[in-house]
Amino acid sequence: MGNERNWAGNLTYRASRVEHPSSTEELAALLAQGGALRMLGSRHSFNDLADTDGLLVALDALPAVFEVNEARDAVRVSGGLRYGDIAPLLQAEGLALANLASLPHISVAGAIITGTHGSGDAIGSLSSAVRALTIITPAGETRTLRRGDDDFDGAVVSLGALGAVVDLTLDVEPTYEVAQHVFEHPDWDAILRDFDDATAAGTSVSIFSTWQRTDIADQIWVKQRLPEAHEAARESLFDRLGAAAAVSKRHPILGVDPVACTDQLGVPGPWSERLAHFKLEFTPSAGAEIQSEYLVPRADAVAAIQAVRTLAGQIAPLLLVNEIRTVRADSLWLSSSFETDAVGIHFTWKPEEAAVRALLPAIEAALPPTARPHWGKVFTLDGAEVRSRYPRFDDFAALAARFDPESRLVNPYLERLGL
Repeated sequence: MGNERNWAGNLTYRASRVEHPSSTEELAALLAQGGALRMLGSRHSFNDLADTDGLLVALDALPAVFEVNEARDAVRVSGGLRYGDIAPLLQAEGLALANLASLPHISVAGAIITGTHGSGDAIGSLSSAVRALTIITPAGETRTLRRGDDDFDGAVVSLGALGAVVDLTLDVEPTYEVAQHVFEHPDWDAILRDFDDATAAGTSVSIFSTWQRTDIADQIWVKQRLPEAHEAARESLFDRLGAAAAVSKRHPILGVDPVACTDQLGVPGPWSERLAHFKLEFTPSAGAEIQSEYLVPRADAVAAIQAVRTLAGQIAPLLLVNEIRTVRADSLWLSSSFETDAVGIHFTWKPEEAAVRALLPAIEAALPPTARPHWGKVFTLDGAEVRSRYPRFDDFAALAARFDPESRLVNPYLERLGL
């Protein structure tokens, strides 16, 4: 089929062909042809989650769906759209999502089936906003599941193991404005002493570090919904952390031009232009990179960060930036924040995959045994070990077997998990 690759360029798909159906009827007919297959979104997975040696079906050519319900508290969108596509449409309607990931470039379905998240102590992952979803199974059958249905909590973060997610209904709310502030060089010991206060400093908080130094982090980004109720308390907190407000716009990766980043310096703007770290019209982050992430229960967060800190000497030479964020608990079976408030420890690595994979076992061994790797990023934990960290995984396996009894969607990634 040529050299079709993922977004980061670290994976070449093995598929015999890639199809871009232009209707759900064409999609259903393709799926019903038989043989191995997987679905393809914005290609932002850094591992072989979406790979297959059979048919890859991309959802980007399906008709765009954007329908606000009569109550104006939900929107139905096609799974192949990107968050950067739907955010301005919602804003034009005077509506908003509660959260966005750092990149608006990712497809809605792809982000949701992998449990992708933004940040916020009181905000759930992107998957937690799903109210309903429509799946076309490998047999070409259309199934709709709604919040409250028996299988719903298992079907949202599905790893693509149930079929093609063609549309999703998401919770929305009235639009709001956000101001984004950046503080520099906070003291790590002070952060870990006051970790709950630090992550509560705004609606969404990210702590960035290159781990070139272990006494200070590089930056804390604070996104605050307006009107601000606790600006004085936040300023007092960052005084205690020894952090200073940035005087010009910053990029998460030190030394990189911040032109691609959303506006900072406390300038108010709509949620759609502040919650993501990067603007849709620019190549996000570093472009050529590898990503890993591990999410731990909030109770284990300080110990997990300390474990990373002790490995700083090994991590720093391969690292572009480490980001620490928070996610509210949910009830979705394969969510990394299933039944626990979680803290994500995210690594953006230099594009040196062999060296990164050689280092990851040391990081995984040092982290608490509760750490759950992000499904779409690079990790080396044994599949059985990963599976053991999800209490409802066996229920999910049974659900997948009902949707895909011939295991046509089971690729090597899912085989490693025991599906």
